[in-house]
Amino acid sequence: MIDKNYVTTMARYNAWQNTQLTGIVTKMDRDALELDRGAFFGSILGTLNHLLWGDRMWLSRFGADVDAPARGDTTKHTPTIAAWNAERFQVDGRMKIWAANLRNVDLAGDLSWYSGGHDAMLTRPMWLCVAHFFNHQTHHRGQVHAMLTAAGQAAPVSDLVFMDDVGT
Repeated sequence: MIDKNYVTTMARYNAWQNTQLTGIVTKMDRDALELDRGAFFGSILGTLNHLLWGDRMWLSRFGADVDAPARGDTTKHTPTIAAWNAERFQVDGRMKIWAANLRNVDLAGDLSWYSGGHDAMLTRPMWLCVAHFFNHQTHHRGQVHAMLTAAGQAAPVSDLVFMDDVGT
């Protein structure tokens, strides 16, 4: 089982990674961001949008101060990288606040939610849902990392052990 320290560390890691990505993608032209690169969600912007959409969805399920996004094409959540950047910054801040206010007991028990993808109510252990939340982020940022590299961009450092103040 995970604990609050894991959650706060991963929330900081998420924000650190997104800040690094922002420094790269905000300098890229729209065509490069929207080019279908054969990834599951197509483009860099499409994958970043899916990740932002998923973060909002899970945070709303966890009771954080974030509205659930509308269903639909998760790759079209924001129309531009500027809109993505503004919303990403807000969601990352809310994620850190949620993590800071979390208690270990909040990770016990189950979480139940309606899954549009499964068209059913699902129930899973809360700690597992939170671990999935962070794993989902890492997975899709890895896809973005590969697409940036293929696009000739210098992809950011993604190793958790190199985040400032890790383990403190």
